[in-house]
Amino acid sequence: MIGGGPGGLTAAIYLARFRRRFQVIDAGRSRAALIPTSHNHAGFPEGINGKTLLARMAEQARKYGAHIAADTVTQLVRRSDGVFLATIDAEQIAARTILLATGIVDREPALPDVPDAIQRGLVRHCGICDGYEVLGRRVAVIGHGSSGINEALFLRTYTSDVTLLSLGCPLSLSEDERGQAAEAGIRVVEEPVARVVIEGDQIRALAMSEGDPRSFDALYSALGSDARSDLVRSLGTHVDDKGCVVTDAHQRSSTDGLFAAGDVVRSLDQISVAMGQAAIAATAIHNRLRGMPAPKGSPNDTLSFSPQDLCTWSNSI
Repeated sequence: MIGGGPGGLTAAIYLARFRRRFQVIDAGRSRAALIPTSHNHAGFPEGINGKTLLARMAEQARKYGAHIAADTVTQLVRRSDGVFLATIDAEQIAARTILLATGIVDREPALPDVPDAIQRGLVRHCGICDGYEVLGRRVAVIGHGSSGINEALFLRTYTSDVTLLSLGCPLSLSEDERGQAAEAGIRVVEEPVARVVIEGDQIRALAMSEGDPRSFDALYSALGSDARSDLVRSLGTHVDDKGCVVTDAHQRSSTDGLFAAGDVVRSLDQISVAMGQAAIAATAIHNRLRGMPAPKGSPNDTLSFSPQDLCTWSNSI
């Protein structure tokens, strides 16, 4: 079923209202909790803080009887009869179905105190989420190869002042990509970043190993991310070249009874997408379980996992 992020909590709301018995396991480290303010989440014209959104969703799920436990799953196996066994501490929980909403882990730049900088909105990861907030401002993108240049080109939607930084690693740009950067007026800097200078609530300068410091109003990290799918790989679940779980139109994976939703599935890494996939998955789970008894040894029909509980690594947020 789900985890402690927007996808997991959406599924919890649906399954609770479907009158299913289930458990959400949440380690409390959802990427959504790092969002200072989301301005593109529908229904919040003034924006909403990530932690506030998660708290409201958890409250709504609990209103209908959802049980959300702060814990970590360390192992997941599937018995020959199709029942899943999830290990939490020394205890095993049996479940007929599982919704994996484990998300991704961003690869962070080697800069000082990145977690604090993210929560303060000084380091950003998603131009789709908050590119509008950098209209006409000076923007730096840290990235290598296609991911870096693609993010820089995307941000040209909002500003003409974009610089691509490599942190000293080879940019590995093709001639065509270098041509695109030049045509778009994107500056390319390959010398390493020595330190970040923060003034007030903005990153104002990056000191290079050579030359003068360069000043920017916003810094985007485009170093990629890793899918939190390690736990289900032992089940032989089909994942793609990024490690994301491959699902069908009903969010079913190649492992019977295992569903996945959110950033752990390759798609647009957005809260709204995770919530939509979770609604589809929860409904499919409910339809699958109708008339089926709960597995022996557990009061649960469905076991819901948070991103941090199951794996370790899509930009949602």
